[in-house]
Amino acid sequence: MSTKISMTDAAYSCMEKRKREIEFTKLWDDVAKAMDIPPEQLVRKKRQFYSELMMDSRFAALKGNKWDLRSRRKFEELHAADEDLDDSDDDTEDSDEAEAVDLASDEESY
Repeated sequence: MSTKISMTDAAYSCMEKRKREIEFTKLWDDVAKAMDIPPEQLVRKKRQFYSELMMDSRFAALKGNKWDLRSRRKFEELHAADEDLDDSDDDTEDSDEAEAVDLASDEESY
C-alpha cells in the first residue's frame, strides 16, 4: 500500500531537517527529488507547489525568495514584511492620484 504525501508535506519534512531558511529553488529541488516527480511534469508542478506554499500557513515567505517554517520565526519578523508590502501599496496609490487627469467641469472644454 503506497501512501502519497503532498508537496507541502514533503517541503515541511525537508525544512525540518535543515533548521534554517532555504531558497525556493533549492527547496523545490529537494521536494521534486523526494517525490520523484517526472521531468515532463516539473514545470507545471513547480508552479503548483509555489501556489500551495503561499497558501500553507506552516510556511513563511522571506526576503530574497527564501522560505522558512513559520514556527521558527518571531511574530515581528513575519509582520514587518507585511507592513513593508502595505507601505509600497500606499506609494502606488499616491502616484496614481498624482497622474490622474484633471478634467474641466464646463462643457466648452470638450
